[in-house]
Amino acid sequence: MSRIGKKPIDIPEKVSIEIGKNNKVTVKGPKGELTRTFHPDMTIEIKDGQIVVSRPTDQRHHRALHGLTRSLLANMVIGVSQGFQKDLEMVGTGYRAILRGNALDLSLGFSHPVLIEPPEGITFEVAKSGRAFSVKGIDKELVGEVAAKIRALRPPEPYKGKGIRYRGEYVRMKAGKAGKK
Repeated sequence: MSRIGKKPIDIPEKVSIEIGKNNKVTVKGPKGELTRTFHPDMTIEIKDGQIVVSRPTDQRHHRALHGLTRSLLANMVIGVSQGFQKDLEMVGTGYRAILRGNALDLSLGFSHPVLIEPPEGITFEVAKSGRAFSVKGIDKELVGEVAAKIRALRPPEPYKGKGIRYRGEYVRMKAGKAGKK
């Protein structure tokens, strides 16, 4: 049996869950509301203040869907109760971030500043130094996607390490051009 799929999900206080037709699950909490439709073969039930996901057979695709469904549900519950955050930092001379309204204005060494409008449900937070910022939201998938798109604007290069990276990300440095012997 799936190790992840068989674990029940605890429902925190102030979080309400509605399971509708065709496995349409709505999770409401203090931070917001998320809705997602899951595969109709999976059975989603609420028992004793916990969400339990079960599968009909032991076929390969049902085993895969079992763990996936449970993980997505757990991320929805965590998102509406605590939220998700990805921290990014910039390394490089002149690289900085400024918050303009709710949009993020990045100076990344291009001839023009890069303005990033947040999609619905995403907020940006910039540190005082202007070299670090955070992407926050209740949808884990959307937070990760926005952070990855921002990082892709100027990924860290291996010679000087300049670029945008996740906080704590290790960038393997290469040796530069050495004189011939």
